[in-house]
Amino acid sequence: MTLRIATWNINSVRFRLDIVERFLRDHAPDILCLQETKVIDGDFPHAMFEELGYRHRLLNGQRMHHGVATLSRIPLTEDRRHDWQDNGEARHIGARLPNGLLVENVYVPAGGDVPDADVNPKFGQKLAFLERMTRWSEALREDTVIVGDFNVAPLECDVWSHKALLDVVSHTPIEIEALARLQAAHDWVDLGRHFVPPPTPFYTWWSYRAADWKASDRGRRLDHVWASPAVAQTATRFEVIRDARDWGKPSDHVPQIATFNL
Repeated sequence: MTLRIATWNINSVRFRLDIVERFLRDHAPDILCLQETKVIDGDFPHAMFEELGYRHRLLNGQRMHHGVATLSRIPLTEDRRHDWQDNGEARHIGARLPNGLLVENVYVPAGGDVPDADVNPKFGQKLAFLERMTRWSEALREDTVIVGDFNVAPLECDVWSHKALLDVVSHTPIEIEALARLQAAHDWVDLGRHFVPPPTPFYTWWSYRAADWKASDRGRRLDHVWASPAVAQTATRFEVIRDARDWGKPSDHVPQIATFNL
């Protein structure tokens, strides 16, 4: 069985529905995990996904903020939700596939602007979120793929300038250490860096503030695809759809697709 799983922080699914449709028509993954959908479940734009064959949909939405959705051509069971934010925000949705594989879709908080939990509660919430994910990972015994916007760029080659961003939220040592603990808790394999080994630069996000994002290329790798060790051994391909950053009214993130031969 070949399985292709895509992940994309779309930054409002309704506002960018045209480029989601373009992505699905051009690349046709079996499963698409979206983050930052910014829509309550009752207003989700089901029709286009239904038309393209994504008839199995799990939603965890929220008005104007956050929100995750998993859209699939194959059946999804076990609507799984973890409140790793511990405040009711819609930041996770999980599913089980017919073969037993778990697919977890997560949107980690950005963490605000100041990397100090004492003066910036949002940064503390981000670290607590990652810690709760770590505790969950320690107890995980099932084959799992976890994808999404982790809002942490862990390696020096995951950012356009390691020196310039050391004190910028998303690339600070404390966040990198927290993400490393999460990865170690289940021996997660970072498929992005499995297929694109360091020190090759690799980014999935570019700020809207750049006049020409491609020319400046000041990116960060905030979005990730991780797999349990046994599942990672079945991964055969990894794609970053970088040109999506230029489509229509683009998201500041681009999609990634991992292919597995299960």
